[in-house]
Amino acid sequence: MASLWIVVLMVVIYIVAIAAVSVIARKTGRTSEGFVRGGRTFPAAVIGLFLASEVIGTSASIGTAQGAFKNGISAAWNIVALGIGFIVFAFLLAKKFKRLDEVTISGALERAYGAGVRRAASITMIASLLLVATAAYASGGAMISSLLGVSSDWAVVIVGVLASVYVAVGGMQSVIYTNLINIAVKVVGIVIVAVAAYIAAGGYHGLQVSLPPKMLDWDGVGWAQIGAWLIAGGGAMFATQYVVQSMTTVTNERQARAAGLYTSLILIPYGILAALIGVCAAVVHPAVPSLQALPSMVVDLNPVLAGIAVTGLIASVFGLISALTIGSATLLFKDFYQPYFNKQGDDRKSVRFVRLATIGCGLIPVLLALFASDVLGVTFLAKALRAMLAVFVVLMFFRPSFGSRQGALSAIWISTAAAIAWYVAGDPFGIDNAYIAIVTPLLVMGITHLIGRGDKPSLPTRNAVRDNAVTPANTN
Repeated sequence: MASLWIVVLMVVIYIVAIAAVSVIARKTGRTSEGFVRGGRTFPAAVIGLFLASEVIGTSASIGTAQGAFKNGISAAWNIVALGIGFIVFAFLLAKKFKRLDEVTISGALERAYGAGVRRAASITMIASLLLVATAAYASGGAMISSLLGVSSDWAVVIVGVLASVYVAVGGMQSVIYTNLINIAVKVVGIVIVAVAAYIAAGGYHGLQVSLPPKMLDWDGVGWAQIGAWLIAGGGAMFATQYVVQSMTTVTNERQARAAGLYTSLILIPYGILAALIGVCAAVVHPAVPSLQALPSMVVDLNPVLAGIAVTGLIASVFGLISALTIGSATLLFKDFYQPYFNKQGDDRKSVRFVRLATIGCGLIPVLLALFASDVLGVTFLAKALRAMLAVFVVLMFFRPSFGSRQGALSAIWISTAAAIAWYVAGDPFGIDNAYIAIVTPLLVMGITHLIGRGDKPSLPTRNAVRDNAVTPANTN
């Protein structure tokens, strides 16, 4: 009981700290642009750490450990793929997104493909982000339930309310600053658990003796699965709302590239450590449910170390949820509320809406999370949907004349339906839904390109110069 109270006290201190940061940052959220952009520019290192914290949610830690518990160390590729995606993003797309200075991914796509694609991309992105939030709540609730002895349903509700409220109070700036706290405790926590788990499993020799050889192979899940992770995970980073939103907060294009590289330096080792914990849990606690792989190793720690580890895991929930909620709320605000319900541009109404939308986007996945079980699978579907949008991002920047505006709109809807149907069908023929999400839009756009009908896409950078010259809202 004394040990539990030490852990609870450390968690409470963490929650008080992020609440204080949120209150301090609330001044920047008094205008709608300040709420969604953060009210100032930030150094590349800050945004890099912020993005790493956003990506490292419970699905990255709990879900990767769960995958490693069942399939071995190769589950690390799930997160390593994201790090590789950020490296590619840094060199190919970071400068281009910064040059556009668009706060939403859908706004960027509109420059090339028109308003219809903007709305379709926004709906798809919101659905993807809410799916990720559902998985984060589900795994977070299971973790908190096992570690603190509370009902998993209540854990989901409490985390959902707290995370939604603190983001609604402080906006983007509170999300950035609280995620600096989050990433610190996440990294320290995962290192502590990984070292303790490795020792408990008897080191590398203990793993070799106790596990089938495939569990320690880096290609144990098969290159088809690894390829799907690289496509869906790495590709998703090209077209994820909170990544694009973050690029508007750095000072220049060079800083945008550096931010992406800083993010990858955190993600790659984090994924390896999370997978190592899952493999060690398969030796130390082979009878636990796979979702409890990481939490089962935390329970074995002394109270202080357990407190740090639990705080880091809870920070994983808060960090990811904060990014998902403000990203979804920004899309609803920019793509639907402003153009259709606040044409007069009343900023007081805008601020009120974006705060309420933030709370709503934080609470809706709570209901879905009560029924989620396949944490990694649900998250992967969400990545596949974002990777589908990444196809249009790549075409927009590198082959802007390919296809047509009408073809792009059709491709989004057809690809979204195909990817979801393929996932629900259980990925027939062993073909992962990520491949469907990538190939389908290319096929549809290819057909429209060959037919030669419809309006040709525009050059986004050329539009950006024109729009930024006449629209003050598009400047930082």
